[in-house]
Amino acid sequence: MTENTPAPDSPSGLDAHLGMRFIEATGDGVVTEIDITEKHHQPFGIVHGGVYCAMAESVASISGFLWLEQTGIGGTAVGVNNSTDFLKSVSTGTIVARSVPIHRGKRQQLWQVDMSLPDGTLLAQGRVRLQNI
Repeated sequence: MTENTPAPDSPSGLDAHLGMRFIEATGDGVVTEIDITEKHHQPFGIVHGGVYCAMAESVASISGFLWLEQTGIGGTAVGVNNSTDFLKSVSTGTIVARSVPIHRGKRQQLWQVDMSLPDGTLLAQGRVRLQNI
C-alpha cells in the first residue's frame, strides 16, 4: 500500500470516532463493525441515520480505493452520491457493514453496503457511487 492508502487496521477521523473496526479489506469488499453506544444515538435513543451513512461512505470508498490499487488503475475514489435506506432501528448491539461491488469502471464505481446485526438482520442498506480521480 502507498502512503495515501487508508489504513483499515488503524482507522482515523470519523471512522475512529465511531469506533469502526475493519475485519476484512480488499478491492472486492470491506467488512467493518461498530459496537453501538449512546454516542451513536439520536435523541430518541436509537442509532442515528448518519452513523449508517458514514459507515456506507467509508466502507465503499475504501473498497473502491483498494480495487483501484489492485487493478493498477491507481488514483483514489471519492463519494459523489450516498443513498442509504434505514430498515430497522436498534439501540444496542453491533453493526456489521459489508460492501459488494455493483459496477467498477475506469471513471466511476457503484457499491452496495449492507449494514446488519451479526445474526444477519438487515438494519440499513446503502448505495454509494464513487468517482475515480
